[in-house]
Amino acid sequence: MSRIAIDRTRRRSRRPHAGLLGALALLASTVFVQSEALAQIALTKHNLGSTNAIAGANKFSGTGEICVFCHTPHGADTSAAVPLWNRSLPAPASYTTYDSLGTSTLEGKTLPVGSVSIACLSCHDGVQAMNSVINAPGSGFGGDAAWIAGTWTGTRQTTGRINSTSASLLGTDLRNDHPIGIQYCGGGWTVVAGTGTCADPDFVAPSNAVIGPGKVFWVNSAGGTGGRDKTDMILYNRTGTFTSGGTAATGGEPFVECASCHDPHTNAQSSFLRTSNTGSAVCLACHVK
Repeated sequence: MSRIAIDRTRRRSRRPHAGLLGALALLASTVFVQSEALAQIALTKHNLGSTNAIAGANKFSGTGEICVFCHTPHGADTSAAVPLWNRSLPAPASYTTYDSLGTSTLEGKTLPVGSVSIACLSCHDGVQAMNSVINAPGSGFGGDAAWIAGTWTGTRQTTGRINSTSASLLGTDLRNDHPIGIQYCGGGWTVVAGTGTCADPDFVAPSNAVIGPGKVFWVNSAGGTGGRDKTDMILYNRTGTFTSGGTAATGGEPFVECASCHDPHTNAQSSFLRTSNTGSAVCLACHVK
C-alpha cells in the first residue's frame, strides 16, 4: 500500500462515525429536554420540595425532590389514569358534581369524577396532606428520616393540606367549578363511535388521530388543523353509558377533565392554563360565543 493510501486510511479512522455523532446528538437533546421540563416544574407552585424559591409557596422541608409528590417509579396506584401516580385516589362518590344542579343547559352525560381529574383532586380537594404519598423518598415506602421529620411552610396550607386562603382549594363540592367528567360538545355526536364530528354548533369541532392503541381527541387552541400539542385543549376518552347524537350508546368518547385546560407541568400561563386566556381565548377555543 502506498504512503498516500496509508495516510488516507488513518485520516478516515480518526473521523467520528456518523452514527456515533447522531447518538450523541440525540442524547444531548434528550438531556436538554428533560432538564427543561424539570426546570419548568421547579419554578412553579407544583414544586412542593424544599428547593422552591417562590415567596410564600407551599413547601415541605423533608425533601428537595420535586416529582415525588405526584409520581413514583415503583408501587404506583394502578387504578390511576395518569402515569405512575404516587397518591391514593379518593372515592369518586365523595364529590358533588355540576350535573346535580339540574341545569337545562347541561346536555351531555356527566360521569363520576375519574380519569386525570381525580388525580388532580387528590391534592386539590384539601382532604389529604400533600405529602401523603404511597412511596416516599428512602429505602422504604414510609420515607427516610428527613421525610418523616419534615414540616410544611407556606401561606396557603395547613399541616400540608391546601387551605381556603388558596384559590386552588376546590373541595369536594364541585358545583361551582367548570364541569369535569362531561362529554365534550354537549354529547351532540353524529356518530356513536365518536369521529370528532360535533353536532352542536355551540362547540368547536375537535380534531382526532390514532396515537398508540387508540384514538385521541383535542381542540386546537389556535383554530388550526395541525397535530395535537400541549397548548391545545386536550380531551380524554372515558367509557360509560350515555346518549350520543340522540342514540343510547355504550363506549368511549371525548370528555372534558381538569387537564383539558390546565397543564400541571408548566406555568408559562397563569393558573397552569395550557394557553393564554387573553380575550377569553381558553374559553373560546371550545365554546362558540
